[in-house]
Amino acid sequence: MKAVWYEATGTAEDVLQFGEMSSPDVGAGEVLVRMKTSGVNPSDVKSRAGMRGPIPFPRVIPHSDGAGIIEAVGEGIDSSRMGQRVWIWNAAWRRAFGTCSELLAIPSAQAVPLPDNTGFDAGACLGIPASTAYHGVFSDGSVEGQTILVTGGAGAVGHYAIQLAKYGGAQVITTVSGDAKAAHAKSAGADHIINYKSESVIEQINDLTSGAGVDRVIEVEFGGNLSDVAPVLKAGAVIATYGSMADPKPSLPFYDLMFKNITLKMYLVYLLSDAARKQTVEGLNAALASGKISHAIAKRIPLKDTAKAHEIVEAASEMGNIVIDI
Repeated sequence: MKAVWYEATGTAEDVLQFGEMSSPDVGAGEVLVRMKTSGVNPSDVKSRAGMRGPIPFPRVIPHSDGAGIIEAVGEGIDSSRMGQRVWIWNAAWRRAFGTCSELLAIPSAQAVPLPDNTGFDAGACLGIPASTAYHGVFSDGSVEGQTILVTGGAGAVGHYAIQLAKYGGAQVITTVSGDAKAAHAKSAGADHIINYKSESVIEQINDLTSGAGVDRVIEVEFGGNLSDVAPVLKAGAVIATYGSMADPKPSLPFYDLMFKNITLKMYLVYLLSDAARKQTVEGLNAALASGKISHAIAKRIPLKDTAKAHEIVEAASEMGNIVIDI
């Protein structure tokens, strides 16, 4: 099969190799997927660059997300899965071989039926961006009637979070850093958009909510945004956060949060419990099947040019997801 791999960490140009390697055998409890697309996420490029530690295996095929068609099943898997369109989660998490290849052998549970109305390109965006958004929005149940703040609404996760919160019946406020990003967030359905570069987030949210604040925050940058977020939380609000790059060791205003009975939920989508994964996979597929979720695909890159795709993600030069066509 054709694949992209690396055998040492470093720059994309230096370490990513494209060529032929042996096709995988499908083991018991596994399915063999003919990959159509592979999603490139920031975590993938950080792992390849060595920012997540030394290379964990002698050879790594990158990328946790992707989509394709099941063409063989292992022992214990119903043959009815043959020919099924699927999307993949956690393919490269604690595993040597991810989705950036023509064939992938993976545990059957990690190959999720792809709704008929969802293309393979969108399927490559579901394992990390869309699942992170879904868990952040719905992990505590219904959000109907709530006011939700999505920080970084033009990001890959933020764009999905806005749509999913609206799908769930919430009013959505989002923050962005410029006009182009505001338009991108608007296209996702945000009710109110705040440019945090030129407007006071606290003042704007207080005006929009008549001082009541927000019920839930889907937070891309916990430490960097906390001073703007803490004052606009309702009593009993939840901060669901999946990142804090600008301030990885933030100082907490403990009593300010405690006396509002705030829940701080820090999560990593790779480590969802079985119950949370089931809720996320089933709920996300239901949202997709509704036809109310759109996908921001910034660029589609051929498999042989995967290094270029990594460079685009590292540069953060595009709004939307970068997808490899296989």
